[in-house]
Amino acid sequence: MNVRSLGALALSCAAAWGLASHAAEAQTSVTLYGLIGLDVASTKRSNGPPAAIAEQSPGLTAPYWGIRANEELGAGYRAIAVLESFFQPTNGGVGRTSADPFWGRNSYVGIAGPFGRVTLGRHTNLLYLAEQAVNPFQASILFSPLVMQTFTAPYGGAIAGDTVWNNGIQYTSPNLHGLTTTAVYAPGGFAGADGTYNAALSTLYAGGSLTAVATVQRTRVVAGVASPTQNAYLVGAAYDFSLFKLYGAVQGLRTDSTDIGAHTYEAGLSVPLTSQLSALAEWAYTRRSAPKNAVTARNTGSAGLDYFLSKRTDLYLVTVYDRLSGYGTAMTYATGIRHLF
Repeated sequence: MNVRSLGALALSCAAAWGLASHAAEAQTSVTLYGLIGLDVASTKRSNGPPAAIAEQSPGLTAPYWGIRANEELGAGYRAIAVLESFFQPTNGGVGRTSADPFWGRNSYVGIAGPFGRVTLGRHTNLLYLAEQAVNPFQASILFSPLVMQTFTAPYGGAIAGDTVWNNGIQYTSPNLHGLTTTAVYAPGGFAGADGTYNAALSTLYAGGSLTAVATVQRTRVVAGVASPTQNAYLVGAAYDFSLFKLYGAVQGLRTDSTDIGAHTYEAGLSVPLTSQLSALAEWAYTRRSAPKNAVTARNTGSAGLDYFLSKRTDLYLVTVYDRLSGYGTAMTYATGIRHLF
């Protein structure tokens, strides 16, 4: 069965599941949702090839679609399940790249209730979620300097693993006056090597004008292969002053055996110019050692305008400055559109 057939089958199953669920039990729901977006960009990084103009996604957000199921079990408990797939609107391909599995964004099942939530499966990485809370460009791997310098290899991203982790057992606590804690344990499945696993812990406070997050993670499995231990952390916050919102974060990592280390400092700003138009700006500086006597520094800055035509559709214009020590300055320019459904 080819990828198109799989997609059609998944959509058909979602529709049939939803109809059957509502017919059999009013307290069961299935929702189809997603985001499609792309942009046209002239892209150039400091240590990269000459600028190239192309239509691209992910843009501000990687396009995806998903199916969410909820079933009320009584006494405040629910069975929950999520299946989400990335896709490429530029060519119709599945995944962010061909390396992604079909359900590449999230795929998990679990129970939610007064105790919080426990899910098993593939989950978005907690460090990546923490970064989204403390930068104005949120999840963008192309326009958020913090995310670019963490997860994008061409921009020096040295974090071990992807923005999504496999084989996760994840617990999220109840919301206590704006405070939640999430922990994940992802066993590697290597016989006789129980210590080869990934783990992360993240605490988030979101109340009133303040958002603050602290996250730590230990990575020993990358793409199903045992890897050198890497420890990473992020501490950051955002504060909404009504007239503008400020963001800031400090992040670090150290990889055993290779002695690769990196420290990143980030600051951001968003300003609502009108009810529909916002100005965004962010800067990140990363000092990386690999090994300690070979130090490089990278400065990346982004500025943009985001105009909402409606609650679900926006247009954006972004420019990115990039400078790696020992190389010249490079500029990227992009304009694009996103639509939530």
